[in-house]
Amino acid sequence: MDWTLEVVIVPVSDLGRAIEFYRDKVGFDLDHETTNEHMHVAQLTPRGSGCSIVIGSLPSQNEMAPGSMHGLQLVVADAVAAREELLSRGIEAGEITGFDPRDGGTFFGFADLDGNTWVVQQIKARAEQP
Repeated sequence: MDWTLEVVIVPVSDLGRAIEFYRDKVGFDLDHETTNEHMHVAQLTPRGSGCSIVIGSLPSQNEMAPGSMHGLQLVVADAVAAREELLSRGIEAGEITGFDPRDGGTFFGFADLDGNTWVVQQIKARAEQP
């Protein structure tokens, strides 16, 4: 049986501001924004990813403090290019660190406006995959 991770709930304090950050600054695609009597949420997906984030006011999000998610991980083929892209969009990104000379051993990080933190890992082999 396959088990796939499809959605990660990320707690934020301001939905509109978070949509702008993840869509306009980080470059995630906004899949949908849904409002009804039970919730106001948005789902965004990093380009090329099979997993999305959901931000907003789901009951499970209301139980988590904004900024309490740490170490969410993204993978890119080129850490230098990815970091430069974020910096050019006004996001503060940490320095690139190589923990291991093998592919997959290079990382940098950034945080969203609430303090949820992200780690970006370079795996060059991703550039060769369709």
